[in-house]
Amino acid sequence: MLLKNKNAMIYGAGGAVGRAVARAFAREGARVFPSGRKLAAIDAAAKDIIVAGGAAKSAEVDALDELAVQKHTDEIARKAGSIDISFNVISIPHVQGKSLVEQGVDDFALPVMNFARTHFLTATAAARHMAEKKSAVIMMMSAPPGRVGRPLVGAFGAACATIEAFARTLAAEVGPRGIRVVCLPSFGSPGKTDAGRNFERHAKAAGLTLEQLQAKLSEGTMLRRLTMLEGGSGYGGFRGI
Repeated sequence: MLLKNKNAMIYGAGGAVGRAVARAFAREGARVFPSGRKLAAIDAAAKDIIVAGGAAKSAEVDALDELAVQKHTDEIARKAGSIDISFNVISIPHVQGKSLVEQGVDDFALPVMNFARTHFLTATAAARHMAEKKSAVIMMMSAPPGRVGRPLVGAFGAACATIEAFARTLAAEVGPRGIRVVCLPSFGSPGKTDAGRNFERHAKAAGLTLEQLQAKLSEGTMLRRLTMLEGGSGYGGFRGI
């Protein structure tokens, strides 16, 4: 078990990706602390892990609220004894399938600011505790539009570029203290998520079938496959990164 006796905080664990990540971490032996804004969804994620024999403790946390994030992080560090992993996979509403020139300034600016805010808050809060242990990892998710221009992704490309730039700067600062900062670029999963609906929009705009678009995107990945949420319900695991 790769994560035996590790403590893993996951923000956005009520969503499809967050819930799959939480299960995967628990399956590898981690004590998982899933959080999100909708407690019912977070409790369900924790229950899935506990029923499967894992350890989880859910919490209602708004990852855009500085005080809430700091309080939650301090509490986990105090009760668990350490923070070994902090993974932010929360989703931020943004417009896709519409050109930038057709969008308003708030359509563009708010997602970028909110993605930057939440990653800064959760990462720096965890890093303050991780520095004491000198061995931990901060994880974030990005996507290829952060590096390669793609049409009709709206503010998402700029938001991803912001996340990656922040990750590089933070890594340069906390790396010497034994804290790794990992940014995972994913095209998203074509499964039962909002990303799946975006796949359909982009396929239509490109004049391709959904299968053709997925095949084309797969060729742009190192593993020649898209990230998938495994399991019958779409929440069983996280494969492809």
